[in-house]
Amino acid sequence: MTTDLTNPKWTYTIILDDVENPREPVGGKTLDLSGFELSYQSSVEEIIKVTLEGNAPSVDTTTEKIVLSVKEIDSNGNTVASSAVEKKALVVNTGDVTKVVSEKNTNLQSLQSHIDEKSAMGIDTSAAESYYNDAQSKISTASSRPATQYTEALNDLTASQASIDAGEVALELAWAESEVANARIPISNVDGIIAWFKGNQSTANDAQLSAIIAKREVAVNYISNAEDAINSGSYEQARTKAADAFSKGNESYTEALARQKQLTSGWQLPGLPSLPKLPGGIFLIIGVIVVVLVVVGVIIYRKRSRWDELG
Repeated sequence: MTTDLTNPKWTYTIILDDVENPREPVGGKTLDLSGFELSYQSSVEEIIKVTLEGNAPSVDTTTEKIVLSVKEIDSNGNTVASSAVEKKALVVNTGDVTKVVSEKNTNLQSLQSHIDEKSAMGIDTSAAESYYNDAQSKISTASSRPATQYTEALNDLTASQASIDAGEVALELAWAESEVANARIPISNVDGIIAWFKGNQSTANDAQLSAIIAKREVAVNYISNAEDAINSGSYEQARTKAADAFSKGNESYTEALARQKQLTSGWQLPGLPSLPKLPGGIFLIIGVIVVVLVVVGVIIYRKRSRWDELG
């Protein structure tokens, strides 16, 4: 018989046909009973009564220890398998709870810093904040439990870590969704300009329109890839695809905006901003007309003046 208890003391009695034969108490981790002491004729009823006393051992971390192990050894020193009996018990290091509480609080602070960081970026952190509050509550509950509720405290702390992990995932999801939403902005902008091109007969078949639309379609395809990545939980990949979508969409929008400005550039009638701009070449025509009108006006003025002098 063996034990992991400290300061063990074995007290045992061999009972033969209801007659007790007490033995001297024995100390040490092991109690050996010889075959000579245990072997009697089959007609004799033999019972062994053993009492073991000891203290729970000190442990660095909570772990299972053997309270009592009983086994029979044959003449060759091998254990007779059918004889093995073992009783274990969990030996608690109450400092473990304090250690784990500190660890979870550190993880909780990390989640809080990530929430603050994403919030400053304009990302919705409400889901992560809910998980944060749940984890904080569980850590508080574990800290307030007495030492006798060690297992319950550890269960609370395990659950708190699950909430912390879920909060981090919620932040990653919200970040990816925010990036996708931002990538849609230039696409929406270029859609408005494309509609302007197609809505005007003079620009509907513009030579640069097809290239603008092609880049817009590439951006839309990146958006689709980003959404697929979100659905599969690949949030980092989703952000990468969203960044590609934003870049290509912005490129399409910039080119569309420049082409629209080029087509609508020219002189605009003063005081009439609602009228379409006139082509730049109209300045020459208007200048010629003004000169002719001035010359004609001068000639008419002189003739009228001469007529006035003649009476």
